Amino acid sequence: MSALTVKIGIVAGEPSGDAIAASLIRALKAAYPQVEFVGIAGPKMQTAGAKSWFDMELLAVRGYVEVLKRFRKILAMQSALRDKLLKEKVALFIGIDAPDFNLGLERDLKRAGVTTVHYVSPSIWAWRGERIHKIKTAVDHMLTIFPFEQAIYDAAGIASTYVGHPFADEFSAGNPRESARSHLRLKPTQLVISLLPGSRQTELDYHAALFLKTAKVLHEKFPEATFLVPLGTRETREQFDAMKWKLGAQDLPLQILFGHASFALAAADVALVASGTATLEAAMLRCPHVIAYRMSPTTFRMMKRKAYLPYVGLPNILAGEWLVPELLQDDATPENLAQAMGNWIRHRDAAERLRERFAQMHHTLAVGNALRVVEALRPMLAARLSLHPVANVETLPADAVNGARIAA
Repeated sequence: MSALTVKIGIVAGEPSGDAIAASLIRALKAAYPQVEFVGIAGPKMQTAGAKSWFDMELLAVRGYVEVLKRFRKILAMQSALRDKLLKEKVALFIGIDAPDFNLGLERDLKRAGVTTVHYVSPSIWAWRGERIHKIKTAVDHMLTIFPFEQAIYDAAGIASTYVGHPFADEFSAGNPRESARSHLRLKPTQLVISLLPGSRQTELDYHAALFLKTAKVLHEKFPEATFLVPLGTRETREQFDAMKWKLGAQDLPLQILFGHASFALAAADVALVASGTATLEAAMLRCPHVIAYRMSPTTFRMMKRKAYLPYVGLPNILAGEWLVPELLQDDATPENLAQAMGNWIRHRDAAERLRERFAQMHHTLAVGNALRVVEALRPMLAARLSLHPVANVETLPADAVNGARIAA
C-alpha cells in the first residue's frame, strides 16, 4: 500500500445496502483513486474495490426476535470491527443503512475522533422516532435518499444532505420491459409474474412457502404464466429450491435466477415483493406489485405499536397514499395475495395508471446521486484527510460512477 493510500471504513448489512455502497465506492474512487475501503462488504462492494474483513451474511437479519438469535455473534463482530478500524486508523467511516449495527459502531468511532457518515436514514418518520437522539450522538453527517427527510435533520440540528436514490439514477427513465425480456429470453406477449421473497435467509424462513403457495394459486388461475424468482445468494437459492420440492411445486413453470432482480421486475406484468428496498426498485422499474411480509408474531406486535404511518411499503410512503396493496402477517395468505395480484393482471388500465405514478416518483428521486454523494463528502475528505479530487466527477464516464443496471 502506497503512502498516499487513505483507508475509509464502510459497512453494509444486506444486499440492498451492498448495491448502494458499491455505487458510492465507484463514485469516490473515480474522484479519489487513493482511497481504500475496508470493513464489512458484500459481493458488489468487493467488485467495486472494497475489502471485507467479516461476512455480511451475519447482519442480514430483520426483526427483534430474529436479531436476538444472533445477538452475541453480532455484538462480538461489532467490537472486533471497531477495534480493527481504530487500529488501521481510518479517518472516515461510512455506515450504509443497517442502523441497529452501524449507529452503535458510529458512536464509538466518533468518540474516538473518527468522522462518521450514515448513508440511508433510519425510517424515523415511520417508527421509532426517538432514534434521532442516538443518531445525533453517533453521526457527523447524514446522507438522505428521500427529499422529505432533510427537514427532520435540520430541525434536530444534524448536518445532512439529500443525495437522491442511486437506484433511480441507475434505471432508465424509459420502459425497460423489452430489453429485460430479451435478456431473459421471454416472449413480448408472455404473462410474466415475478416473486421476490427477500434477500435474507431469515426472510425466506417466513416467505418461501408462502410465495410458492401463492404461485400455485396463480398458476391455476393463469396457467399461461411464467414465474421468475431472483435470489441473490447460493444459500437463499438452495433454501428456496428445497421448499419447492417439499411443497411438490417442482412442476410450476418457475425460473430461479441467480440475482438479476432488476431484470425480473422490469420484465414482469406483476410481482409479489417482500417489503423493503425491493418495493422501491419495483416502482423505479414501473412494475405493478403487491407487498407482503411475515415475521415472528412478537416482532410484528412490537413494530405495529411503534408505527406512525398506516403503510410500510416505500411506494406508498413516498406517495402519501395507498398505491400498492400491502398484505402483512396473518393477512398474507396465498389466496389473498393471488387475488390482489390477479387484479393487476385483469385490470390493465389500473396497472397502466400505476406505472405512470411510478414514473413520476422515479423523476423525483433521480437527481444525480453519484455526484451529490461526492460533493457532500468532499469537505470531509479535504478537511480530515487532506484529499483532493484528481478529476471533476462530471467529466468521468458514467459507468465509472453509477454502473447502470438496465437500459431502455
